Amino acid sequence: MTDQLSPAERFSAATRRAATPRLQAFRDRLRFDLDPFQIEACERIEAGKSVLVAAPTGAGKTIVAEFAIALAMHQPNAKVFYTTPMKALSNQKFQELTAEYGPDSVGLLTGDTNINGNARIVVMTTEVLRNMLYADSDALIDLAFVVMDEVHYLADRFRGAVWEEVIIHLPSEVKMVSLSATVSNAEEFGDWLQAVRGDTEVIVSEERPVPLTQHVLMRTKLVDLFAAPSLADTHQVNPELVRMAQFGGRAPSSRQYKDVSRYNQRRAPHHAEKMDRGDFVRMLGDHHLLPAIFFVFSRVGCDQAVKQVLRSGVRLTELHERDEIRAIVEDRCRTLLDEDLAVLGYWEWLDGLERGVAAHHAGLLPAFKEVVEELFQRKLVKVVFATETLALGINMPARTVVLEKLEKFNGEARVPITPGEYTQITGRAGRRGIDVEGHAVIQWYEGLHPQSVASLASKRTYPLNSSFRPTYNMAVNLIDQFGRQRTRQILESSFAQFQADRAVVGLAKRVREQEASLAGYETSMTCHLGNFVEYAGIRRELTDLERKGNESESRAAKDRRQRKLAELRKRLRSHPCHVCPEREDHARWAERWFKLKRQTDQVKQQIATRTGAVARVFDRVTDVLLVYGYLQRDESGKVVIAAPGKTLKRIYGERDLLIAECLRSGAWNDLDASSLAAMAAAIVYEPRRDEQNTPERFLPRGPFRSALERTQDIWSRLDDTEREHKLPGSNPISTGLSLAMHRWSKGAALDTVLIEAELAAGDFVRWCKQTIDLLDQLSIVEGSVGRTARQALDSIRRGIVAYSSL
Repeated sequence: MTDQLSPAERFSAATRRAATPRLQAFRDRLRFDLDPFQIEACERIEAGKSVLVAAPTGAGKTIVAEFAIALAMHQPNAKVFYTTPMKALSNQKFQELTAEYGPDSVGLLTGDTNINGNARIVVMTTEVLRNMLYADSDALIDLAFVVMDEVHYLADRFRGAVWEEVIIHLPSEVKMVSLSATVSNAEEFGDWLQAVRGDTEVIVSEERPVPLTQHVLMRTKLVDLFAAPSLADTHQVNPELVRMAQFGGRAPSSRQYKDVSRYNQRRAPHHAEKMDRGDFVRMLGDHHLLPAIFFVFSRVGCDQAVKQVLRSGVRLTELHERDEIRAIVEDRCRTLLDEDLAVLGYWEWLDGLERGVAAHHAGLLPAFKEVVEELFQRKLVKVVFATETLALGINMPARTVVLEKLEKFNGEARVPITPGEYTQITGRAGRRGIDVEGHAVIQWYEGLHPQSVASLASKRTYPLNSSFRPTYNMAVNLIDQFGRQRTRQILESSFAQFQADRAVVGLAKRVREQEASLAGYETSMTCHLGNFVEYAGIRRELTDLERKGNESESRAAKDRRQRKLAELRKRLRSHPCHVCPEREDHARWAERWFKLKRQTDQVKQQIATRTGAVARVFDRVTDVLLVYGYLQRDESGKVVIAAPGKTLKRIYGERDLLIAECLRSGAWNDLDASSLAAMAAAIVYEPRRDEQNTPERFLPRGPFRSALERTQDIWSRLDDTEREHKLPGSNPISTGLSLAMHRWSKGAALDTVLIEAELAAGDFVRWCKQTIDLLDQLSIVEGSVGRTARQALDSIRRGIVAYSSL
């Protein structure tokens, strides 16, 4: 390759290599060479800059982060924080880095796990870093780099604000390595990073390292979506696919081409036959398209799919692979209690694994999910039926990705998946260094239009939009550090306000254009006899009032309207413009003027609501905190943190102020450990949409019920205050998990608790972990609640909740 370069190009390459000696040493250790975008990003990092790298899933973005880590490890004391949006990703990255740098150099902090937190490389969830920044933790000393993996998560409406908080508050000397999926506004996001962080380079790559070939399964035949891979960007659908869709998924014969109308009269039943999943898996195997991930978008659907495939007799593994699978499973699950195995469906799950088939979704026990991921990465499990959560960052690439439907349930209705979701999902197809191409298969069904599939598959990017909003915890932390005025300025530097201000630029331009048109309309309707705008206003008011009349109107209202109409008609006839010979011509221009004026006023209102929008919400949050005494005004009128605010500073979560109020009022002082665990569960639990309120007879007995009543009263008053201050308020507390958590804390068996909670094991563990997060925060509170919280933690951390593969 070097021989093909000109002397000037060879000189330029040599100069670049000389300028980046650490990068050259890093590349020499790799078994493969870096792609151009990886080299560019690493060069910028070695030059002392922050980077935003936006590239498709599987393109190798994390190698850029690995170079930053290697660079830091060459310095005497430099530290690196590697943040991820999910605990599963943190666990995976912790294992990878431990294998590379050894257990003494790598730590893990995920809220419920604390391993070697003072190490030079610490993997953590983004929330942990946010909390460190607000606490001004000593762990931030010597911090050189922060890696923000999956930084596009800042669009997440529930947790996205945390990413912006970290980016805004991270010390300026710390360099950031931000890794994102391919988003269509990477440059805009990069401009914001440049504005708040300083020297930041944006590196965008839209090339997949493994090309993607896309197919549609038409009944029992795989048909290419595009006539040629090069035509994907042009949306040119394979003509054969279009013809087959017209004929119910079948290939039409020459006779059928000639007599389409007659064929339609005698066509097969309206619903197209779907290929049995077992046969589908066998077909993928015959075409050398395994391993494969089937995305089903339903937990129940995933479990049913595994059972269906197993019933069909599919076996995808050899004897030696089955032995290896069993050995791995028994080792990873050795800490599970024997009496829990049947409850968890362990034996059926193991049978599926030994035959090379598994499910992967949030309802699975975390231990089971980790085993599935490991076996799939080792090429021992060949087929996984998964919900879309698998598409979000976990390292599980496959040769083939299958989408059985192009729509999913969003909690309210079935909606089409977005181009961004399609990009994330199909990004799993194609294993770098193993496959020459990846494959995406969409299973055709009646009503699915090939052109709409092609359009979805051709859009590779999606926009990144901020979900930032000020919270009570954020307000007290920032006001304590910076004061109210400085905090307002900080919040106005958020990506949310940056995007709003950019939108205002376009809206302001539109206002200027429309005001120029309004001036032209005014000129055209100018009347030499008088003010025609005034005259046209009377006409419009008269017309509107005439239209408002209806039979149900009271006699008094009719009389008032008639008097008003008479007054307007008199004013109209006496107006100088009424006798103008060009009156109707002027009136037509006036009508256009009024219509455009209304539109212009609406745009101006949009501008007014967007400008300073984040700071306005912060002001409302601050006002609520002043009402409740978490903030106060000092002698000079300056807003400062009050004593109760010190407690609120350490409480993170959706219901931060409610928790602080319950602590301050002593609402939870009389709770025992199991009752406090039940209360913490009620605070964090989010019920299913169809879940009914829990009747009192199904609530824990004893002090829990009176404490719940006090907590609900506090919530109600707080909700009223929030709405008075034009804040959205919050949902009522849900006790759907409280009795199950109470019984689990008391030592009840797993099967009893899962039946009580009506939850899958994975969901129960997830809610337990969130309950533990809250109890951890309560455990540092002085007094009886802190002591009880520590006891509650010990009572919950048992069995499947205590299990960890680390």
